[in-house]
Amino acid sequence: MNERSLLKIGVFGTIIAALCCFTPVLVVLLSLIGLSALTDYLDYVLFPALAFFIVLTVYALWHRKKCETHNKGG
Repeated sequence: MNERSLLKIGVFGTIIAALCCFTPVLVVLLSLIGLSALTDYLDYVLFPALAFFIVLTVYALWHRKKCETHNKGG
C-alpha cells in the first residue's frame, strides 16, 4: 500500500471516528434503525478506532516525509 492511500485512509477514518465520538450522529442513526441498545457499547469501539486512525495518519505522514527526504538525498 503506498503512502498516499495510507494517508487517505488514515484521515478519512479519523474524521469518521471523530464525528461518531464527539457528535450524536451514530446514536441518531442507530436509533432510527432500531438498534439504540447498541449505543452503550459505542465507547468501547469508537475510542480505540479513533486512536488507531490517528496513529495510522501520523505513521503515513512520517513515512511520507521519510520517503521525500530519502529521494532528495539520492
